[in-house]
Amino acid sequence: MLLLTPFALWTFLLSLLKMVCSNYSVDLCSWKGSGLSQEPGSVEQIFLHCAEGDVEWLYPVGALHLSLSPRIPSQLTGPATPGSSGAQVTACIKPAESFRGAQIYLERDGELQLLVWDRQEEEEEDGGIEPKVHCFSRSAGEKVALFIQSTLHRDISRRIAAFKYELRGDWSSGVLLSQQIEMVRGHIRSVFHDAERQESIVSVSTTKIYRQKYTLFHPIGKYGKSFGEVRTFLKCGVKQGVGSFIFTGHVHFGEAWLGCAPRYKDFKRISEVAKEAHENQCEIESD
Repeated sequence: MLLLTPFALWTFLLSLLKMVCSNYSVDLCSWKGSGLSQEPGSVEQIFLHCAEGDVEWLYPVGALHLSLSPRIPSQLTGPATPGSSGAQVTACIKPAESFRGAQIYLERDGELQLLVWDRQEEEEEDGGIEPKVHCFSRSAGEKVALFIQSTLHRDISRRIAAFKYELRGDWSSGVLLSQQIEMVRGHIRSVFHDAERQESIVSVSTTKIYRQKYTLFHPIGKYGKSFGEVRTFLKCGVKQGVGSFIFTGHVHFGEAWLGCAPRYKDFKRISEVAKEAHENQCEIESD
C-alpha cells in the first residue's frame, strides 16, 4: 500500500482549494461525468448516500473527491459500549476491466493510500491483470472518502475510469446496509478452491428457493431444479458430499456470498431452539 510523500500530499491539499461542484450529487447512488467539462488541476466534489452504486468518469482530467455516506439507523451509530470497538462498516470497490486513465486513493487520517493503479500501466508492464476488489473498514456513521486522480496520457479518448462500490455492515454488530439476502436449500454438486483469492466456489442444485431478489439460480431442464454458484471463504473448508444444506447470504458485486454455513439439519435444530426461546429473527418453512 503506497503513501503519498509530504510534497505530493501538500499538492493534493492545495488542489482541494480549487474544488468545483458543478456535478454536486445529493441522495444519488451513482455518478457519471466527463473530464472534458473540468479545468486542468481542478477537483470535482461528489457526494453519494447509498450503500452501493457505480462511478463512471469519462476522459479523466483533473481529479474527483468522492464522499460515500450511506444513511444508517441512529440507534446503530451511538457510542460504543465499554470493551467494544463500536460498529464497523466495510467498504469495497471493484474497478471495471476497462478501468483506464486514473488512480484511486483512499483518504485516511490526512494521508492518501493507493488502492487502484492505472490499468494502462499494468498492461504495459505485466500484460494485463484482472481487476481485484479492494475492501477497508470504517466506523458506522464515518464517511468514506476516495480521491481519484487522472494520469497523464497524450490520448484520453479511450480512457474511462469506472468502478462499483459497496458498503456492507458488520453482521455481528447488527449494522446491515443492504437487504439483498439470497436464501435457498440444496445440494453441493462440486467445489472449486481458489487459493490465490482465498475463496471457494460452490456449484449448487437447489431443492427449494426461499428468497431470490436477483436471478442467481437458473432453472435447467424439466425437473424443476435450479442451478447456480455461491462463494464462501476458503477457511470455511467446504467439501463436496452427501447432504442437504441451507444457503443464506448476501449479493456482493453480483455474486452470491455466504459465511461458513451448517448442514440443514443443524440449522433446523438451531432454528427450533431459537423459536422456542422467542429469539429467532426470521421464519423459514421447514419439513
